[in-house]
Amino acid sequence: MGGYNGSMPQPAPVLARLRNFGICAHIDAGKTTVSERILFYTGKEHAMGEVHEGSAKMDYLPEEQERGITITAAATTIGWRDHVLNLIDTPGHVDFTAEVERSLRVLDGAVVVFDAVSGVEAQSETVWRQADRYRVPRLCFINKMDRGGADFDAAVASIRQRLGASVAVVARPLGRGDSFEGVMDLVSRELVRFTGDQGRTVTRSALPDALVEEAELHRGELVEALADHDDALAERYLAGADIGPEELRAALRRATLATRLFPVLCGAALRNVGVQMLLDGVVDWLPSPLDVAEVQGQDPADPARQRPVRPDPSAPLCALVFKILTDAHGDLTFVRVYAGTLQQGQGLWNPRLAKHERAMRLLRMHANEREPVEQAGPGEIVALVGPRLSATGDTLCDKAQPLVLEPIRFPPPVISMAIEPRTNADRDRLHEALARLAREDPTFVTSQHEETGQTIISGMGELHLEVLKNRLVRDFGIEANVGAPRVSYRQTVRGRAEATHRFERLVAGKPQQAEVRLAVEALPGGGGLEVLSSVPAGALEARYVAAALEGARFAVQGGLGFPMVDLRVTLAGGRAHETESSEMAFQAAAGEAFRQAAEQAGLVLLEPVMRFEVSTPNDFVGPVTADLVRRGALLEGDDLRGDLRLIRGSVPLARMFGYSTAVRSLTQGRAGYSMEPAGYAPAPPEVAAQLLMS
Repeated sequence: MGGYNGSMPQPAPVLARLRNFGICAHIDAGKTTVSERILFYTGKEHAMGEVHEGSAKMDYLPEEQERGITITAAATTIGWRDHVLNLIDTPGHVDFTAEVERSLRVLDGAVVVFDAVSGVEAQSETVWRQADRYRVPRLCFINKMDRGGADFDAAVASIRQRLGASVAVVARPLGRGDSFEGVMDLVSRELVRFTGDQGRTVTRSALPDALVEEAELHRGELVEALADHDDALAERYLAGADIGPEELRAALRRATLATRLFPVLCGAALRNVGVQMLLDGVVDWLPSPLDVAEVQGQDPADPARQRPVRPDPSAPLCALVFKILTDAHGDLTFVRVYAGTLQQGQGLWNPRLAKHERAMRLLRMHANEREPVEQAGPGEIVALVGPRLSATGDTLCDKAQPLVLEPIRFPPPVISMAIEPRTNADRDRLHEALARLAREDPTFVTSQHEETGQTIISGMGELHLEVLKNRLVRDFGIEANVGAPRVSYRQTVRGRAEATHRFERLVAGKPQQAEVRLAVEALPGGGGLEVLSSVPAGALEARYVAAALEGARFAVQGGLGFPMVDLRVTLAGGRAHETESSEMAFQAAAGEAFRQAAEQAGLVLLEPVMRFEVSTPNDFVGPVTADLVRRGALLEGDDLRGDLRLIRGSVPLARMFGYSTAVRSLTQGRAGYSMEPAGYAPAPPEVAAQLLMS
């Protein structure tokens, strides 16, 4: 069995013995409790932190301790079985999904925690899709096997059905609920119990005769699942050979690294059961930096040219900024080093800004505690003190060999509020504080309302903005008033239309004219924005084509009342006057042509729609369902999970403000719910008419 092996290897770990992984889950699945047990069993902490007591080490912000939830991703470095593990504990609440997104972008593997009663929940699906996007190998940990209503097989089935994932069950629970007492290791054919001082003592023994037949049946299913994905194992299996533990572990590693299978383990973190086996799984089956697909970087001077970025400590430096943390003692810039060796005091080049930065200090983080280090090599995750301009998603590299890594993409905000300081004296301080928070959080956006001059803050949900408002008080000493929440509407077009506009005007006493013809057409949902030219070469001067495209882009970004999405604008033609045309005239003509074409194509107002899950006792299903229908929800189905009914569907975000209070009132405080963005959908005609006329 694995165990803590003392201090971390210095200066840099051998790459094959390095694991960068995150812990992800739906809120309340026990993710942070799992992280706290990991810290305890690896010897990083000498006492177990508890979420319900507000003593969890990884939830170090006052807001996290008060609410009992994770808000910001926290990093630490631990040791297990002569390996170095960089762990990031991520939030489970959808409002803070950006923390999961940027963590998965720089991690090589992940542990996804599921509640044994609830199985796959709404945020579980979001996290899984994020990991799919980055092709991150995963382990599944079915937690809370000690809860009443825990059902291991149902939880595994929900992973297969709702996530479409091929899983390999490597451990099964012995009992459940109050009778849960240990874990059957199907790989080694052993019964594992966790006893002694807070579960420190791990005892492995032969399976009792009463369990052998059941265990062999499930082990056979595991071998069959692996044989479907591993030719070498398939040959041995078809020949009738007995597959030994080491052979099975090796095949599991190959299938996991290829994301063809996802090993499933189980336990009860709060009762200190199963966490050491999970740590062994991280070492045995999650990748080192040498195992992941080769990262590609772009030449900033020619984005079409790509160069491989290999985890070589002697290569030119290449690191990705994935998180900024504002701090009273200086902002911290978190980076993942992909190539080269980052030294304390080293000069850095930011290709996006074409600016120099400097790493004055390098820190290895343990939640909010800091350990200075002199250097960091490939695969390592450290925080820098010194960079002032770099933002999340920027690449830091060697100026002599510049390279740009793929940036991190974040979802757009879905909710906005007006904010103003309570005193005029705080006005400048408020804007400075908001700018710092926006630099730290890419899903937090500030803007000025054109007509009222109000400052508007936008984010991923009510809780997100409430937490940021509280940070203004705690971190910056600024009291502020916020208005009622408003959703972030978007616009697109219904079809296709073409318009021509001729611009003629006296500007500073000189006649200016230009004619632009362009087409506007809808793209499928999620298609983004495209502005391009189909003007034949030589038909119009290149500078006028460029000016018209710039004018069209400006008009698209400004929108016609609301930001535009999912449309393509094509510059189809134009005419210039021999002496009276200018680039400014073409910009203006393109902007007006866009407005006319968009209106002819049929403007459509889009509103954010949320996917929801409400878990409620059966006694309250009727009132909860009726309330959801009244809010415009489309119900997609319901499931029985233990003694709770799980109601699923989608609903306009605008109709769900204050829902947490309403659902508690309807169910005597016994229901829970979660939501996640499900995209945009056309707003009802009455809503569109009201908003577009106001």
